[in-house]
Amino acid sequence: MPRLPALFAIVLALAAGSLRAADDYDYDLVHSSVGFKARFLDISWIQGRFNDVSGKFSLDRQDPSKSTFSLTIKADSVDTANAARDEHLRQPDYFDTKQFPTIEFRSTAVKGISDGYEVTGNFTMHGITKPVTILLVGGKEIEAMGKKRVGFGTELKLKRSDFNFDKGQIGNIGDEAIIIIDCAGQRD
Repeated sequence: MPRLPALFAIVLALAAGSLRAADDYDYDLVHSSVGFKARFLDISWIQGRFNDVSGKFSLDRQDPSKSTFSLTIKADSVDTANAARDEHLRQPDYFDTKQFPTIEFRSTAVKGISDGYEVTGNFTMHGITKPVTILLVGGKEIEAMGKKRVGFGTELKLKRSDFNFDKGQIGNIGDEAIIIIDCAGQRD
């Protein structure tokens, strides 16, 4: 009978290992970026970025459907390397940063794919929420600089008119904007 407690302890240890929780990561602002570009007069691209971004993601590698992704962008951190244009972008006809201070993405469904994750979620900008699906490429975890790290990249095409941006300017600036996300996460 003395072997029964040892056997019970082994069974509990194996069960605990199979019930391992998902890995939670914080958005690494230093090693990540959220940028965008839109056509100007259909001859060139206007490009910019957001300098204040935060987020979290939880990866369940055994059951990707239990994974979650969230990203919050402070809209007034828009930066196109042109102060006058940035101030215009903060106004009500564009981002309206006083009324809508954040741009957000929250996942609602996650599916594992061969090179990352297919993530469906709600994208909220300028007070309007729309469902979107993005392909996050990456997901390999490494250990570096004293932390476990993982990274993803994606591009998302949105129509400015879907979010009530200045429709009078569509033509001068194209309706389609491309959002480029290169996101690294870290955990202890």
